[in-house]
Order: sequence, then structure tokens, then C-alpha cells
Amino acid sequence: MVSVTMGRTTALGAVMLSLLAVPAQASDAPHTVPAARAAAPAPDVTALRQALRAALAAGAPGAMARVDDGGTVHKAAEGIADRGTGRAITADDRFRVGSVTKTFSAAVLLQLVDEGALGLDDRVDDHLPGLLPDRRTTVRHVLSHRSGLYDYTNDMFARTVPGFEAVRNKVFGYQELMDLSLAKPPTVAPGGSYAYSNTNFVVAGMLIEKLTGNPVGDEYRDRIFTPLKLRDTFYVHPGTAVPGVHARGYLTPDEAGAALVDSTRQTASWAQSAGAIISTTRDLNTFLAALLGGELTSAARLAEMRRWVPVNSTQAYGLGLRRRDLSCGVFVYGHNGTVQGYYTSSFASGDGRRSVTAVANTSNNGTVLNTLPRTLEAVFCGSAAAARAAVPAEREDIAPDVVRD
Repeated sequence: MVSVTMGRTTALGAVMLSLLAVPAQASDAPHTVPAARAAAPAPDVTALRQALRAALAAGAPGAMARVDDGGTVHKAAEGIADRGTGRAITADDRFRVGSVTKTFSAAVLLQLVDEGALGLDDRVDDHLPGLLPDRRTTVRHVLSHRSGLYDYTNDMFARTVPGFEAVRNKVFGYQELMDLSLAKPPTVAPGGSYAYSNTNFVVAGMLIEKLTGNPVGDEYRDRIFTPLKLRDTFYVHPGTAVPGVHARGYLTPDEAGAALVDSTRQTASWAQSAGAIISTTRDLNTFLAALLGGELTSAARLAEMRRWVPVNSTQAYGLGLRRRDLSCGVFVYGHNGTVQGYYTSSFASGDGRRSVTAVANTSNNGTVLNTLPRTLEAVFCGSAAAARAAVPAEREDIAPDVVRD
């Protein structure tokens, strides 16, 4: 099934970038947006649909995307949302956003910085005494993946389906997840090179709860979901259901040819503030438009969010925010996400006036994952660039050091 519609909307935005990383030295110089150039080419909706079809050809049951472009909306969808009923997927279906949650967590912490509750260069130990073995670790190190904290998901999901089934209905406390991480030595010294780790955003969640006295889900709701009228965005942990009309998620086993596993229902407790939010393409675009437009934090905090640590030749990481450099010279901003059964890519231009969120309802399939960056080339670079772009290979943000493809 194919569905494409066009309409009008008001707010835009969404950003996303990719996942893990080659170590690289950090730079605290703020990124300067290049001088304005000629108008960007129009989004190539045909190329966008081709990218979604490529995801299906590679094994995804369905794929969808929404583009917001200065008030015009493009929606595209291919395949099915539910293998049991055969219902066609739509760009309005809800889904698990995975690590796009990290950008929400960072936004809440930056609001707390604005309120004077903490500083980015405070030691984590100042607020969570005794949590981390190295007292030099700062809030900035955590939000930029420079803490060196080992990613516990490398062990948890070393075997994809058995690992998932072992935690599908489990409810973890934050300290339990930290204990799994701290059982292993650090990967780098605090403040050193970039090393992606879900553990960092477990710490972020713990800071939010310690500083506010509230569950992290309440802070998401009160500070972001409700003010921005994100009517399809939820943090249901430890509930297992995706509320309302949603795309079901299908996890690809490690064994070639094995049947997909319906992974929709889960606590996502292994992820929590690192990856447990549920949303839609519209709401993610709205959130990132507001963030990049300065509606959620002060200009100073947004500038801090955009101090970049190199990841590789085409990507950089700020504070819970990614920058991706496209083939046509355009920079886009946001995050990508993986949670069992779902890949998400959510990006916007620097001014937030053009954005795209794309989703495939499978995971643990590197070929499907590598189709999503093609949506960025189609939307931000237009047909010529999209046709010639050689998109660098991605890696998953579940078990980042486990390479299967």
C-alpha cells in the first residue's frame, strides 16, 4: 500500500542523526551555521517513497514518513502496520521512538540548567553522590557521550531475540541498569573521546528525578508534551502497550531466515530515559521545531546543545542532539532511534522550516537501517543529490558494540 497526501501545517521541525561512533576528540567550539545560500531544492517526494520501498524490499513490513516544509505537509507510507490483520501503515500511526527520547531528556535537563538547578560542568557526583566511580564526570560529559560509561546493552542484547525476551516484561530500577554498566571498566576517561552509551541517558534520567523530585515521565509531560500539544506522545513505562492506533514492531532474529518476532508489547524498562517514549511523525517534527526554534530553552542553552563532538566524517554529536552532513552540503539536526521492532530517523534544517521523520517497523536489520538516511537526501537535497548520494553505513543504538551485519 502507498499513501501520499499534502496539506498545510504550522510548526515544523525534527531532527535526527545517527548512532554510534568512532572515537574522536571533543571540541567545545559552538557550531556556526553557514551563510544563507540560494533556496534549497524542493523535497523529492518520489525519491522519499523509493527509500521507503527499499526498506520493504530489505525486510521491513512497513515504512512511513512525514515531511513538514514551510507549512506544506507531505506524507508517504508503504507496506503494513500489522502482519496479523494486514492493515496498511500510515504516517499517522504511533510508534516507539527509541533514542530520539535522548533529545527529550537533554531538553529537560537544559531547562533545569536555565532554572539554576544544576550546571553543565557540575560533576554528576555533586547531585548523585557516589553513583559514578570517577568523580571527574560532569553533566556535559554524560549528555555528549564522553563519560566513558560502559553501555550495558552490549551484554543485554548480545543475542538479539533471547536478550529481548529476557527483559520484555521486566521492570528495572535505574540503579539496576547502572550496576550492569559499572560492572565493566570505563571505555574512555571522562571528557575524552566520544563513545555512544545508553548508560549516559540513564544518568540523565536519574538527574531529572533527583532535581525535580518527580518521575521522568511527569517531567516530559509537564515541560514538553503538554505545552507543545503533543497529543500522540506518551511515556507509559512500565506499561507494555502502545496506546491508540499504532504500527506494530517486528524484531529480526540473528539467524538468517528466522521469522520476525512481534516486539510491540514491552516495558522498554531497559531503556527508560534513554529510549522509551512513544510518538508520531507529526509530534516529533513539532517537538524538534520548537527545540531548534528556541521555544524550550534559552538561546544560551541551545548553543550549548550545538557544541559538537566529532563522530565520523559526516556526523557530530552535541548534547542529546546529532548533526548530520548531507551530500549537498546541508547540515541537519536531531536524533535517530532504535528500539526492538522500530527504526526512527527524525531531522530538521537549522531553522526548523523543513523536517522529516521516517520510520520502519523492524530492527536488527542493517540493510533496512541504511535506507533511512536516503530519506534525508531526498528531502533536503532534492532529486539530483539523492540520486548520486552514497550514504555511509549506520550502526544500531541497541548494543552499539555488537556488530552483526
